[in-house]
Amino acid sequence: MSDYRIQGDTGEWEVVIGLEVHAQITTNAKLFSGAATAFGAEPNTQVSLVDAAMPGMLPVPNFECIRQAVRTGMAINAQINKWSRFDRKNYFYADLPQGYQISQLYHPIVGEGAIEIQLDDKNPDTKKTIGVERIHVEQDAGKLMHDQHPTMSYVDLNRSGVALMEIVSRPDMGSPAEAGAYLSKLRTILRFVGSCDGNMDQGSMRADVNVSVRKPGDELGTRTETKNVNSVRFVMAVVEQEARRQVALIEDGGTVVQETRLYDPDRNETRSMRSKEDAHDYRYFPDPDLLPIELDDAFLEECRASLPELPDAKRERYETALGLSAYNASVLTADVETARWFEVLLAETAARAKKPEADVAKQAANWLISELFGALNKLGAALETSPVSPAAGAELLALIADGTISGSIAKQVLEKMLETGDGAGVIVEREGLKQTSDTGAIEAAIDAILAANADKVEQYKGGKEALFGFFVGQTMKAMQGKANPGMVNELLKKKLS
Repeated sequence: MSDYRIQGDTGEWEVVIGLEVHAQITTNAKLFSGAATAFGAEPNTQVSLVDAAMPGMLPVPNFECIRQAVRTGMAINAQINKWSRFDRKNYFYADLPQGYQISQLYHPIVGEGAIEIQLDDKNPDTKKTIGVERIHVEQDAGKLMHDQHPTMSYVDLNRSGVALMEIVSRPDMGSPAEAGAYLSKLRTILRFVGSCDGNMDQGSMRADVNVSVRKPGDELGTRTETKNVNSVRFVMAVVEQEARRQVALIEDGGTVVQETRLYDPDRNETRSMRSKEDAHDYRYFPDPDLLPIELDDAFLEECRASLPELPDAKRERYETALGLSAYNASVLTADVETARWFEVLLAETAARAKKPEADVAKQAANWLISELFGALNKLGAALETSPVSPAAGAELLALIADGTISGSIAKQVLEKMLETGDGAGVIVEREGLKQTSDTGAIEAAIDAILAANADKVEQYKGGKEALFGFFVGQTMKAMQGKANPGMVNELLKKKLS
C-alpha cells in the first residue's frame, strides 16, 4: 500500500482508490449509428433516428469501436475475450431517449490487465502496478443544459450514442499522487494507441473517482463515487477532499453512505448527488437487438500488429539505445505528440550531421526539453502549435554543431525563430550573428580584459582558479557573444599560464 496517510483525531487512516475512466473512442461515427461525433457542433445536429430512439430503429455495431477497444486492451496486456455481449442497463433520464443504455456488464470485451506507474522518474523504487479489472464498450448519454429560468431545461443529443470505453481499475491506489499518475499514464497509453484523444477539457475522457477510508489493516470501508471529474488535478483534489471528509464524518460518529457525489472545483469540495445504485437496480439483461461479438484469431493478430511502440517500450529504448537520462526519456514519452516531434527532430539532426542518431540524441533531447520547451512556456504556447518545426530545430542544432553560432547566440536565434517563423540560417545571416574564430580579434579582447583586471589575474595565479569563468564571461561579453567559446578557453589558458 501507499505510505500516504490521513492523520485524524483517532490515529492514521488509509485511503483506498479506484477509478472508472470513460474514454471516448476515436471514430467518426457513433457506436450504433452513422451520426457524426465531432466536438463543438451545434446542439442536436449530430443525431440519427437510432440516437433519438425512434420506433423501429435498430442498432448496428460500429466495428471500428470494437477494434479500438481490443487494441487498448492489448496495450495494457489485458485478457481479450473472443466472445462478448451487450446488455441493457435500464434507467430513465431526459438525455437518454431509449430509457436504457447499451453497455456490457456480464461479458465485457476486455478482461484483466495492468498499468505500471512511477511517481518519481528518477527513482525506480516508486514504480507500482495498478490492476485493471475490465474494459467494456458502451454508449454515452446526451447532455442537459439548464436555463436561468428555474423550470426550463434543454437537451442536446449530440453525444447520445457516442462510443465509450469504460476502463475500470482495481482499488489499488492509495494516494492522490498515485491516482493522478495512473490517470496520466492511462491517458498517455490511449493517445499512443490512438483509441482516444484524451482531451479531458472537451469531455472525451473523464473519471469517476471511488474513495473509501479505513484504519490500516482493517476491511475496506464504504466507498463513494464522485462522477465525471475532467482533469488529473481535479481527480487528485477529489481524493484528498473526499478522504478527509469521510475521516471527519466517521470520527464524529457518523457513517459513510454509499452514494454518488459531484465535485465543485470552485469550492474544492464534493457534494451529494444521489444514492449509489447497485447492478440489480438497473435490471441488466442481454440486449435482444444485438448479437454477441465473436472475434477470430486473424482479427486479433491484425489488432496486435497495428499497435505502435508503446510509451514504456519507447522510454526504455531512449535510455538504452540512445543513452538518454531516465528523466529526459520520461519527458519525451509522456505525450505522443512530444515523442513524434522528437523523433523527427532526431532523424533530421542525424541526417544533417551525417552521424548515427545515438550520437546526436542527447544534444537534440536537451535542446528540445531545456530550450524549446522553456521558450514555448514563456509564450504560453504548446509544441503542437510551435512555429518552429522539427526540421527548423535540426537546422539550428547543425549551426551550433559546426561552430557557426555559439550556444548563447542560439538562444537569441530561437527567440527570433519563434517570433518570425524564419529559419535559423536566414536569421543568423540577417542579424550578423555568426561566431568568430578570428584569433587576432579574440586575443585583443582577452589582452584588454586581463589588463583591466590585473588584480584578478594575480588572484587567479595565486590559486583562485574559479576566476577563470569570470575571464571567459568578460571575453564573450566583449565579443558580443560571437567568439568561439572553445577558442576563448584555449587562448585564455595560454595567456594566464
